[in-house]
Amino acid sequence: MKVFFVFTAFTALSLFSSQLSAQPAKFDKPASKNLYIDVHHLGAGKVTAKDVEAAHQKDLETQQKYGVNFIKYWIDEANGDVYCLSSSADTQSIRKTHAEAHGLLPAKFYQVTPGQEESIKGKNDFYLDLHQLGAGKVTAKDVAGAHQKDLAIQKKYGVNLINYWLDEKTGTIMCLAQAPDSTALINTHKEAHGLVPDRVIKVKQGQ
Repeated sequence: MKVFFVFTAFTALSLFSSQLSAQPAKFDKPASKNLYIDVHHLGAGKVTAKDVEAAHQKDLETQQKYGVNFIKYWIDEANGDVYCLSSSADTQSIRKTHAEAHGLLPAKFYQVTPGQEESIKGKNDFYLDLHQLGAGKVTAKDVAGAHQKDLAIQKKYGVNLINYWLDEKTGTIMCLAQAPDSTALINTHKEAHGLVPDRVIKVKQGQ
């Protein structure tokens, strides 16, 4: 009887062990990534494209430590403003990357969703325009519809809208375009849907 009990227990344990080994191993999912645009206000005349390129390279060397992926940046040399697009689990990881890389901390963060990116065409200057519509006053669907109207009109004014980013929480939209001048971009928006930007900024793009 004792031998039978030991044999039965051993058989059950062996079956249980084989079931466990047959099941796929479970791993924790990595932290979800969000898309952010962070803004640095460094002051007029206090930064050049070369300065920002050097700082960006330091970000790239540091980013993996904090799980950040810097994608592109834009510099407004006239006003000393820099806009950085990155993916990260949170804003603190981006802040820590900047702090360790070069110590230049952003003044503001926007958590954004992007539109569909178009190709760069020709040699026209780059512009970022900012629409500040207010919290709760715009949705991703609204912006996608307005952007399609922009695309239908843009050729008339020699504009090439490359992408847009929406921070739905604050109601802020940023559009990146190539244009002969800021007036052409404003007129495209005005004719397409009437949503004239609060600011149009001539920028240089880096990545």
